[in-house]
Amino acid sequence: MDKIIIKNLKVYSYHGVNDEEKVRGQEFVVDAILELDLSTACESDDINDTVSYAKVIKTIGKVMGRESYNLLEKLAMQIIKEIFLLYTAVESVEICVKKPMAPIKANFDYVAVNLKRYRSDML
Repeated sequence: MDKIIIKNLKVYSYHGVNDEEKVRGQEFVVDAILELDLSTACESDDINDTVSYAKVIKTIGKVMGRESYNLLEKLAMQIIKEIFLLYTAVESVEICVKKPMAPIKANFDYVAVNLKRYRSDML
């Protein structure tokens, strides 16, 4: 299956279990992999025959700004649901939401949740 890949999308947002995270916010980093058939777009060179990664980026930002979630798990699933709703050609979505500034007293690059879902399983 063909893929559209978005790596290290930085979005400032307000998610977390701690009240301070919901007030002050922090930067999140999102990776998205969308699987779909791109064979028509490969031949036509027409944006209408693919899924616009620019629109997907806006969709991710909109979901992350619409509501505050306690868990990265919930946030990642909401992004997946919105992508399936808006982009019917997408057969699977893998989302990784990274939280590099998680309020944990430890030395780490980031904490993250990675979910992959198939449209056929979401019906």
